[in-house]
Amino acid sequence: MTFWREQSPLILASQSRARQRMLAHAGIEFTAMPADLDERVIAQSSGLSSPRDIAAMLAREKALAVSRLKPAQWVIGADQTLALGARLFSKPAGRPEAAEQLHALAGVRHELYSAVAVASGSQIVFSHVAMAGMTMRPLSEVDIEAYLDEAGQDVTSSVGAYQLEGLGVHLFDHIEGDFFTILGLPLLQLLAFLRSQQLLTL
Repeated sequence: MTFWREQSPLILASQSRARQRMLAHAGIEFTAMPADLDERVIAQSSGLSSPRDIAAMLAREKALAVSRLKPAQWVIGADQTLALGARLFSKPAGRPEAAEQLHALAGVRHELYSAVAVASGSQIVFSHVAMAGMTMRPLSEVDIEAYLDEAGQDVTSSVGAYQLEGLGVHLFDHIEGDFFTILGLPLLQLLAFLRSQQLLTL
């Protein structure tokens, strides 16, 4: 069952399993075609410092990169940034960096910015950024090591070294914002746009 109207499937310019699951569970026919971009280089060369602006820019760049290859199809780009005050976080390169990130985030509130952009005909036709406030509970060294032992390599696949839909839920006291934003895609706003373009049957 799909609610997607077009003959050609939507393209998701992301390899994120969480984003792919969200679209699949929403009944959207899509293919995944990750954009071939070096996100860190693009972000550093952009001159942007706001985590909201960086997420929005990277979502647009991903959508455009794939749309140039597939101009006849609708393309979704998405990105997420994590900010603790003025510090921006990237995906940890390994366990030591994951542990350092968890030490920095433990007991304080940080912000996740999730951006989505839609391209058609190599042009951006929609973009949106949503924010979620995340308060991690205080964590001891023992807590962090136990979490890292159980989570394994998954900690390197997400900024902040956690996935809220998995074991990362044990790290938090309080969250503000919708679940889709936390997972990395402002799904409600995206679906509203697709409906406005009469691309969905529901």
